[in-house]
Amino acid sequence: MKEELALFVRYGTGAVSDALDLLAHNGGLPGLSRRSGSGAVAGPAFTVRYLPVGPGEPGPAGDFIDDVPPGAVVVIGNAGRQHCTVWGDLLSEVAQRSGVRGTVIDGCCRDVGETRALGYSVWSLSSYLKSGKNRVRLTAVQEPIELAGTLVRPGDMVCADDSGALVVPVEIAGQVAEQVCLVAELEAKIRADIGAGVPLREARRRHRYHQAAVRIVTPAAAPATSAVPPAGAPAATA
Repeated sequence: MKEELALFVRYGTGAVSDALDLLAHNGGLPGLSRRSGSGAVAGPAFTVRYLPVGPGEPGPAGDFIDDVPPGAVVVIGNAGRQHCTVWGDLLSEVAQRSGVRGTVIDGCCRDVGETRALGYSVWSLSSYLKSGKNRVRLTAVQEPIELAGTLVRPGDMVCADDSGALVVPVEIAGQVAEQVCLVAELEAKIRADIGAGVPLREARRRHRYHQAAVRIVTPAAAPATSAVPPAGAPAATA
């Protein structure tokens, strides 16, 4: 899958998102914004889930970062909670040193300035200073999780840049890569025309832009976007 990942990095989330649309798959992770780092990032998902700490339960910091392989993207499901953080500068430092590509969080991060100084890439709903210790606890590692309403499974391909983040199911990654190339080729032709003074409307008509935008292919292998099972229920692996 190295070729697909390199292609996603080269063309970015806009082209990958359009390719997913052409395959009738969403994959978007709405609401997440870049907090640190630069450039496009793509890698297999290393998934983590947090749940609230119940009365009298311990809630230590989650110890998982040493197990994340180089090239992966950490994907943290915290159900959009914004009253506490699940990522900070110590995790960023270890991740950066280990060759982890970036971190995507359905929740908050903190130590943004320190993480920016490292050059490590983080996307989240927001930033907030309160520690997650004794507020949330780590409950699952490398299991399917829900992130911003989208199913993310270990090994699915995460692509993120300044525009946001999305996930590509690993079984359709090759098809998505093919569509990305077509999208990029089409847009390059239109860009060349408008650079030569052709009105955008005419350039789009000339290259059948609108027809391409409605050409939907529905691969049998593409899983529908869906929520994960409740905590404690058997996890579907699709």
